[in-house]
Amino acid sequence: MEISQVGIELIKQFEGCRLKAYKDAVGVWTIGYGHTVDVKEGIEISQHQADVILQVDLYEYEDYINKYVQVSLTQNQFDALVSWVYNLGAGNLQSSTMLRVLNEGKYSEVPSQMKRWNKAGGKVLRGLVRRREAEADLFNDDSSS
Repeated sequence: MEISQVGIELIKQFEGCRLKAYKDAVGVWTIGYGHTVDVKEGIEISQHQADVILQVDLYEYEDYINKYVQVSLTQNQFDALVSWVYNLGAGNLQSSTMLRVLNEGKYSEVPSQMKRWNKAGGKVLRGLVRRREAEADLFNDDSSS
């Protein structure tokens, strides 16, 4: 599967786009829509570069969901999971109870498992609470995207 425009907009909404490198909530250098690979202080990019980097990054995160999720997903479920792993990384996905219950077919338990991941640096962040709520709502949305 591939992420839909709905999923991309969710990621963009919560990541925001910054064209100058900055340190995120846990001190990691970041640029564009939450991109962290090879980012250093002083780097600047254009909006076009931010959009291209996001598209390339999305291929990686789509692959994680396609690789590790062993049950069928709706488009909205896939989009919600790509957003979650985009923010939290493949390692957290692999070790999560969320993935285990999903792969056991316990779809109804996934949203509450998603919402548990609302901390950065050991602190609950309001932005992460809102993001997890939005991802959980999208996961539960059985309408077509």
